[in-house]
Amino acid sequence: MCKKLFIAATGQHCGKTTISLSLMHLALKQYARVGYIKPLGPKCQDFNGTIVDKDAALMARVFGQEERIALMSPLVLGKGATRRFLDGEQTREWAAERIQNACHELESQCDLILIEGAGHSGVGSVIGLNNADMARMLGAPVVMVAGGGIGNVIDSVRMNLALYQQEGVNVKLLLVNKMLPDKRQSSLAYLEKYFAPKGIKVSGAFDYSAVLADPTLQNLSKLLDRPLQGDQGKRQRIIHHIHLGAASSQKVIDNLKDSTLLLTTSSRDELLVTLSSLYNIPAFQSKIAGIVIPGHAPVSAITQRIIDDSGIPYIRIEKTTAEVYSALTDHISKISHEDTEKISLVTSQAEQVIDFEAIKAIL
Repeated sequence: MCKKLFIAATGQHCGKTTISLSLMHLALKQYARVGYIKPLGPKCQDFNGTIVDKDAALMARVFGQEERIALMSPLVLGKGATRRFLDGEQTREWAAERIQNACHELESQCDLILIEGAGHSGVGSVIGLNNADMARMLGAPVVMVAGGGIGNVIDSVRMNLALYQQEGVNVKLLLVNKMLPDKRQSSLAYLEKYFAPKGIKVSGAFDYSAVLADPTLQNLSKLLDRPLQGDQGKRQRIIHHIHLGAASSQKVIDNLKDSTLLLTTSSRDELLVTLSSLYNIPAFQSKIAGIVIPGHAPVSAITQRIIDDSGIPYIRIEKTTAEVYSALTDHISKISHEDTEKISLVTSQAEQVIDFEAIKAIL
């Protein structure tokens, strides 16, 4: 008989996708046939001509399950979907049937299915199928992922638990993610003290890591929708700092930190030349990750030649510096299937930090 596990979350950006990748990796070490499904997909993309949820596409590509993609993402809420459901053009019953049929087909093929929820517990309520409804309908025990801390974890979990309790679904395990390393043990101890009387086990996941949280050059190229030029071998380089190159060239260089992306307008020839010249000097290789060059004015021909000859990774975009800086600093990095270094790090660390036996105990 196929076992199922519903992976819920208290909200966005708590690391649910990272946890799903980790659990899939760990499950494949213990079960011969492991499947994945994202029943409701609020974030869509094209996958070989089919519109599917981004997380389902990620899992399919990482774990070589492309042939199952239609089952892995049975329902996506694209543009206009909310109105169609509210106007009665599409119904809860129709949506539930699509999801159940896909899940039943996966059950016939798998020993374990990981079911990833969407966002916080209330996502999907507009079609009558929020995460709690989904877990009940598919008959899966729930593990809830929360960010680090103590008070904020308790508050967010309590708020989300209300929907599951309303649907008669038991949340059996709390997986605490993005913890501060020096507070990991004490945080888990206090959370266990609070949740144990409520019948919810507590287990730790990943500590907060800038390597996992920060974007790569390729992530930012996609964000800005502009090609990454220069050394293509650095596409996976992780950006730890973003600096605005507004000061004098000397001050900008003096303030460089580890793996810094410089945002430098197209009219700053002297700074662009300096950064390009320093890029291949060993003392600066760890500091200069690349350049984003905004501005409507063209880069001068000689400066452009120096940039190209240096091989420094750069993105050229004809927007204002303010627009680009806001886009970069507001960006929350999400793992893609091309982030091979991050995925490798996630799966290797998962074997050390996630107690998969605690997961198996609630199945």
